[in-house]
Amino acid sequence: MKQYPISKIRNVCLMAHGGAGKTSLTEAMLYNTGVLDRLGKVTEGNTVTDYDAEETKRKVSINTALAPCEWNGNKLNIIDTPGYFDFVGGVMEGVRVADAAVIVVSGKSGVSVGTEKAWQYAEQRKLPKIVFVNKMDEENANFYTTLDQLREKFGKTVAPFQVPIREGEHFVGFVNVVDMKARKFDGKKIVDIPIPDSMEDNIAPVREMILESVAETSEALMEKYFEGEGFTTDEIHHALRDGVKEGSIVPVLCGSAVLNTGVQVLMDAIAEYFPSPDETSNAVGTKPQTEEAIERKPDAKEPLAAIVFKTVADPYVGKLSLFKVISGTLSKDSVVYNSNKDKKEKIGHIYILRGKKQIEVDRIEAGDIGAITKLANTNTGDTLCDADNPVILEGIDLPKPVLAMAIVPKAKGDEEKIGSGLHRLVEEDPTISIEQNSETHQQLIYGIGEQHLDIIVSKLQNKFGVSVDLITPKVPYRETIRKKVKVEGKHKKQSGGHGQYGHVWIEFEPGEIEDLTFEEKIFGGSVPKNYIPAVEKGLRESMEKGVLAGCPVVNLKATLLDGSYHPVDSSEMAFKVAASVAYKKGLEQAGAVLLEPVMHMEVLIPDDYMGDIIGDLNKRRGRVIGMNPQEGGQQQVVAEVPMAEIFKYATDLRSMTQGRGSFTGKFERYEEVPANISEKVIADVKNEE
Repeated sequence: MKQYPISKIRNVCLMAHGGAGKTSLTEAMLYNTGVLDRLGKVTEGNTVTDYDAEETKRKVSINTALAPCEWNGNKLNIIDTPGYFDFVGGVMEGVRVADAAVIVVSGKSGVSVGTEKAWQYAEQRKLPKIVFVNKMDEENANFYTTLDQLREKFGKTVAPFQVPIREGEHFVGFVNVVDMKARKFDGKKIVDIPIPDSMEDNIAPVREMILESVAETSEALMEKYFEGEGFTTDEIHHALRDGVKEGSIVPVLCGSAVLNTGVQVLMDAIAEYFPSPDETSNAVGTKPQTEEAIERKPDAKEPLAAIVFKTVADPYVGKLSLFKVISGTLSKDSVVYNSNKDKKEKIGHIYILRGKKQIEVDRIEAGDIGAITKLANTNTGDTLCDADNPVILEGIDLPKPVLAMAIVPKAKGDEEKIGSGLHRLVEEDPTISIEQNSETHQQLIYGIGEQHLDIIVSKLQNKFGVSVDLITPKVPYRETIRKKVKVEGKHKKQSGGHGQYGHVWIEFEPGEIEDLTFEEKIFGGSVPKNYIPAVEKGLRESMEKGVLAGCPVVNLKATLLDGSYHPVDSSEMAFKVAASVAYKKGLEQAGAVLLEPVMHMEVLIPDDYMGDIIGDLNKRRGRVIGMNPQEGGQQQVVAEVPMAEIFKYATDLRSMTQGRGSFTGKFERYEEVPANISEKVIADVKNEE
């Protein structure tokens, strides 16, 4: 593939609800540019961008993939993103380096939750948008219903550039409402035809929408519109291009990716209406070790600045880092500076990626996208730059993983292989996180949803050869006491020769800090000073296990009041044992109770779901402590909920809100477990033992 000037590059992210046809659309684009000689099908697992083993098995996109192609003197870098919510991290990677977005909508199912999310992500990045109404060949596909839904949901910026021509049930062409020309699909060609008379009633309101959109792009055109003057074709095209770039106009086109109808027109629209990287605003970064803002102009002659937006971990090839050059030029066999890690990286081979195919090139210039293998210190979100002109570019705003499960190896001795495999998968997908819980002795894995975790398990098996099960994590309960008691602990043993003798009186009471508060009030040397540290040590070791469910004990104050010793048989070990005897008695007498972790949760939902969400949180023993209205008819519900009740909350919230809700949670404090639940937890622990 030849080197294209920045003005001829279009970086386009395809986004949609799962199943709307992004991957099929990518396939049709590659076919139209001569890259493919036959169209692959998602159902047959032979498409360019769904090349991962999990994708071909499940027939859905899991990863963001690249598909560059050449069209009418332009280079289109097509970024095919996943549609299912569990893989939203891939979407955020794609939108970070795109300069525009095509939102694919099924003409059959219309505007879905995924359409809303795609629109929201494009708006957050201020990306120009085109909507492509796909699947127009399918029975029950309705362009006008879909258009009404788009305008109702997203407002008057939505402007249809086409209306479909149907013959009976078949989608056979379209009327270009901008140029008022009708075109019909004739095999692989598109031929001009007269506008059918029967379509005038459909075309007139759509044409009016276009003219209104054109008028709103400038005062001069608005004046012309109100005076009833017609616009020239040049005025319309110029105004539409400006409107699309500003985001005040969102063209709607239609077609069928599977039949490759209407796709060439979409590609023409991408080239004509979407901005090249040098027409976007300068990137703003910061100077390392300071907060000083630095601008980088999208120009090959500027100092190098590139953002790594995705990492692919391959057990055979090693690490592959996908990047976009924001400014300057990245050349092979050069040395660059990773400003996030303060490390230098040697650049070996540079590639353009098309699915899994690697096309080697000498350099990648500003505005373009490429890949490098075997970077030692670089991860997703890092900046590669010129060491003499360092800058840290804005990273990638990835969602936090919210669903936790515990990993159980199926075979003994696999722990090391599991750890190494997970480390590689986290490099590839930063929306995964891993934690070794020292209290429950479980390795926890966090993901976005159940399907996400299921794929991690599959990848561990297929890529790294280890099998694991996922189980609900244990709750890290704690124990404490509620009243003051004074108890005796005595350890006396004769076994021939030296015996063992330790004797203490200790007062236990609730403490003010989580750790042990230890004091001594010994008078007259009843316990020699050199044995007092052993008493404290015996208590600290004992606190690792409580008397109810064997959980760590917190908020305990112990005061050593009295005791006795034997000049020959006493030892540090004897006093440690005596202290542990006192500890057990003390906790049994001092009203030991079980404590559970309580989480602070912030749930973001559309207003309509407020009643259901609050009712559900109450059922989970939660306390709602605030409700804050947010932009766009959203509500934030702030609540405190026991950890034991929210392990599957990510799945349940998605189900209750059709995928529109999200939440974050963090540990707040420990609270006493209600008696009925405490009894059940203690019984479960005893059964397990």
